[in-house]
Amino acid sequence: MLYGLILSLIAGSLIGLQNIFNSKVNERAGIWVTTTFVLGMGFLASFGMGLLFEGKELFVLHNMKNWYWISGIVGVGVVFCLTNSTKILGPTYAISIVLTSQLLFAMLFDSMGWLGLEKVPFSSKHLIGVLLIISGILIFKLSGISMKRIKLVKNQSSKI
Repeated sequence: MLYGLILSLIAGSLIGLQNIFNSKVNERAGIWVTTTFVLGMGFLASFGMGLLFEGKELFVLHNMKNWYWISGIVGVGVVFCLTNSTKILGPTYAISIVLTSQLLFAMLFDSMGWLGLEKVPFSSKHLIGVLLIISGILIFKLSGISMKRIKLVKNQSSKI
């Protein structure tokens, strides 16, 4: 379990880092170049690592269902949406919303047993946890707005 927690923490930090890199590439190259670059580099890196660590076993697919192949198409949507939302909302706010959405949909998929997942019973504790996270995002966003207003009022009063 500790190993899973560590991997999850690393994944979260890498998502935040990738999001910033994607945003910077997008500023200079545009969204479709960014998406192509990110997913292309990801393909090359994962293909190389797969060959290095798994060798020929990399190509053994064990009766994989055809619809699993759409994952790459989903990745295009992820990079496109996350890069644009970061440009519009800023990294912290965009990632907060993305992670909350991810949690909500994971909870939905788990509780419904969709996509071949083992069905996990939904409880009020799950809902309370998600609502607390959403409340935290709202507090974060609204406090940022009030701080901007305070600075604006201070700037206007100092001019008088």
